[in-house]
Amino acid sequence: MAHMDVLLCEDVDNLGQRGQVVRVRAGYGRNYLLPQKLAIKASAGNKKMLDDQRRLLAKREQRERLSAQTEGDKLQGIELRFERRVGEHGILFGSVTALDIAEALKERGLGVERRRIGLREHIKEVGEYDVTIKLHRDVSPSIKVIVRKEGATEEANAAEAAPAADSAPSEQADVEASTGATETPEPEAAATGE
Repeated sequence: MAHMDVLLCEDVDNLGQRGQVVRVRAGYGRNYLLPQKLAIKASAGNKKMLDDQRRLLAKREQRERLSAQTEGDKLQGIELRFERRVGEHGILFGSVTALDIAEALKERGLGVERRRIGLREHIKEVGEYDVTIKLHRDVSPSIKVIVRKEGATEEANAAEAAPAADSAPSEQADVEASTGATETPEPEAAATGE
């Protein structure tokens, strides 16, 4: 199998950090890392160029960390709500993806690339989920994603009103019990005429 050495220009999960020389399969390097500008070929000239730029990279790294920290402070505690059609057993028709989350954040004025959203699998069930946003290797705020059934707000309001209605008769029964004014129920046989 053909391999190649590449010099990472960005942090790549499960591979390495910026400035590191790593050995990867030639196809992965040619077809993904190089076109996405995540790495450059590790030639002697590129290594020398990187050594010369290490100071600039350190300043850039600190600037990016500070930028990521301020962005992370804005993201901390955000709740995103999605309403989706739901089938049996709370399974969604479709799913909530990283792209959906990125678009919802963009609507709130927070630009986050979808590849930075740490969603291993699409969300396919109703519920609450904590999703990590990887802004920087040292900064990973967490946001809450809430997926509800379409029209669930009306049902939730009805459900909240139902316990209040149920509590009223019990309060009335407590008052009747304390005053001793309780009605005696008729036996079923007498009510049916037997």
